[in-house]
Amino acid sequence: MSEAIIDSRYLSAGANRYAAAADWGENGLVAFGSDTNICLWNPADSRGISHILSGHTAHVRAVKFLPRDDDQGEVVHFVSGGDDKQLRLWAIDPETGLASCVQNVQEHTEPINCIAALTGAASATTARRIFATGAADATVKVWALEAGRMALLQTIKTTKKYIPLTVALRALDEHGNGLMLAVAGTTNVVQIFTASLADGTAGVEFTLQATLPGHETWIRSLDFVQEKPERESDILLASASQDKYIRLWRIHQGTALSALSAAGLDLSADSLMPGNKIHKVTAAGTKYCIMFEALLLGHEDWIYSARWSRAADGKLQLLSASADNSLCIWESDTESGIWITVARLGEVSREKGATTATGSIGGFWTGLWSPSGTTVITLGRTGSWRRWDYDAAADVWRQNFAISGHTRAVTGISWSPDGAYLLSTSADQTTRLHAEWTTGSNTNAPSWHEMSRPQIHGYDLNCISTLGPSSFVSGADEKLMRVFTEPKAVARMLSRLTNTVATPEPSSLAPDAANMPVLGLSNKAIDEADALVDNDNDPSSSSFPTPTATTTHNNNHPVTSSPLDAITDHPPFEESLSRHTLWPETEKLYGHGYELACLAASHDGALVASACRASSLNHAVVRLFETRRWTELRPPLAAHALTVARVRFAPDDRLLLSVGRDRQWVVWERGAAASASGGGDGGGSGDSGGAGGYKLAQANPKGHTRMILDAAWAPTLGDGGVRVFATAGRDKQVKVWVRQGDGEQFELGLTVAEEHPVTALDFVPELTADGLLLLAVGTEAGKLLVLSLKVQQGQVEVVSTLRVRPELCLPKAVMQLAWRPAREGQKGRELAIAGEDGSLRIYAFPTL
Repeated sequence: MSEAIIDSRYLSAGANRYAAAADWGENGLVAFGSDTNICLWNPADSRGISHILSGHTAHVRAVKFLPRDDDQGEVVHFVSGGDDKQLRLWAIDPETGLASCVQNVQEHTEPINCIAALTGAASATTARRIFATGAADATVKVWALEAGRMALLQTIKTTKKYIPLTVALRALDEHGNGLMLAVAGTTNVVQIFTASLADGTAGVEFTLQATLPGHETWIRSLDFVQEKPERESDILLASASQDKYIRLWRIHQGTALSALSAAGLDLSADSLMPGNKIHKVTAAGTKYCIMFEALLLGHEDWIYSARWSRAADGKLQLLSASADNSLCIWESDTESGIWITVARLGEVSREKGATTATGSIGGFWTGLWSPSGTTVITLGRTGSWRRWDYDAAADVWRQNFAISGHTRAVTGISWSPDGAYLLSTSADQTTRLHAEWTTGSNTNAPSWHEMSRPQIHGYDLNCISTLGPSSFVSGADEKLMRVFTEPKAVARMLSRLTNTVATPEPSSLAPDAANMPVLGLSNKAIDEADALVDNDNDPSSSSFPTPTATTTHNNNHPVTSSPLDAITDHPPFEESLSRHTLWPETEKLYGHGYELACLAASHDGALVASACRASSLNHAVVRLFETRRWTELRPPLAAHALTVARVRFAPDDRLLLSVGRDRQWVVWERGAAASASGGGDGGGSGDSGGAGGYKLAQANPKGHTRMILDAAWAPTLGDGGVRVFATAGRDKQVKVWVRQGDGEQFELGLTVAEEHPVTALDFVPELTADGLLLLAVGTEAGKLLVLSLKVQQGQVEVVSTLRVRPELCLPKAVMQLAWRPAREGQKGRELAIAGEDGSLRIYAFPTL
């Protein structure tokens, strides 16, 4: 037994929709929560997510990088918290890039919502290692990082028992002796606490000094910044709220704001309006004043985050992200001092009220600055990131491609027959197409990206299978299956970006594109690409307009150009994925009485086998549909008593295997005549015994002692037609079954015991050079291994076992495994992995 030497070719995962769930560190890495994982991504690297870190047992809500500790060398630390109430400390080795959890504590009694690291201390003093966490238990806890370990310093209970949603921590002087903590959340005020570090961390005790009123509802974000680079300048605090406004507060050292005194204004508290009241606080023996500075108006919906940055020229900028689907960059006018919007990025909805938490768009949940302040990224409802880079020469923000991923369990995957792309479907109600970008600036370092979003549905999607190079069928939590065909615009784009032949050919009858009608579930074909341009939608950003469709003529035949034709040197942006890369729906397949549980297409694309969730004999059947006329072949194949968990066609489509929750497996076989006819004519009468000429060949009601969750066919062995398939069960066993020849029965050849229930299997479609079978195995605990099997005289022997390293395994169940079809010049094999944690991974096994 050994650990496989593997390379992660592609890691895809959508981000959790929380304002504090991501942070951009000084090392250039973005860390964000994804389900129970934390993903590391360098936006400057086209390869996308570099690592997926597991450890949390529930959704991650907050991630924050900590200032570097000189005692720890170049090691970078960040902390994370979430619904599991745990606070985890992670360390990233700068040389290897590997990250590991070095400490896990649980002091909060409810989910952790926010984390703030101390800013403003100029030197690597004790103050630089202090951070604070806020949780749904109505407490804020103050921590210190000492010698690479977290130590709890203080627990602050919020007044009136509101829940902290945001915290900010700032050193008031260069040495960090005076500290200020701002806390806000499910209330309309900001609470200000101060503490002294004169006696070291042992003497830290924050006390409530002021309450800042003004907002009308919950406050989502707080952030401190020094107004000017000079150390003696004032400090500004930005507070962003669901009331659609951002308030700026000035913190000034002294007994009064000297600027207002010089202007001759009356500073007495009685003469000022409540919103302009000067709040006096003390920290480390020094007096400070806090006063309302400015009200920023411009957003039309909830504001989730507001973050400061200082440009290269020293100019102070504020980035705000809102549910109105826009990012705003604010600056103070040099002459008037009024804060204005200098850039507005994202999308502007014309449907008022459609972008709130209950709306369909969902808005932007957080905005982040790069360490240099020249790039901003934001997270949207779909779990995808959007990115803009500042072009100094043109003084404009230009959109660039970012990363995307599923936000819920990936329930099904299927490779195209030639292995050019991978389709995935998920409980997040989307189907996504992933392919390798091999052209343009990415020629020397190909990388995987989401290239199309063929299906955006109203039901959770459960299963998928390709029908050929340009079509697929999917099943969801509805009683039917839907068939989709690749439009010409997507085919042309994939051909350009992946350096492959476009399918379908432009001369085919495939439609130009597709769109989804309002309140509809079916993607409708569009023959005129001009219909792709939604005149009711504003451009995706003020500096990056959406391309329009045009029509040219070639040999007197009109050739319509879609917005996707403008995408030539980069993967599509998020708005293109969600608007312009849909595939038209060509057929609906009816017949099932409940939610689809599984489906599979035959290798020749002539048949689709499917099953639905069932608790009775009437519904626990396998239905077959022929793809020439899209009709059901009757009668259905009946043998199971409960839900059929998986159906799989043998490599030559002569045998059909079904396994179910009734603990049995069933093999169906059709004769040579039926096989040659491509599934029969739908009669299912005479000697055929069932749909498409398939009849019951063998059933084993006690194949496993508990429900069978997956099954896979091995390639046919030798000239004698030795057949092999494997089954996986909740009884923690993998069983390999062998049939020596036609007319024989399948017999048990091998049983492999695992520590956890086995949930996914797949055989490499070809034998190795040594004549061995390779079987990938995934478990409910997320473990992965590859078995090398030797079949001889009806017996199966495990030659070797390759186990994937623990840090590359999944934290939840492996939902499905699929080996990539062999490609010309390929070395080793690539395995696609669908995870219950919402991640999609492609691992390369170079040694197989």
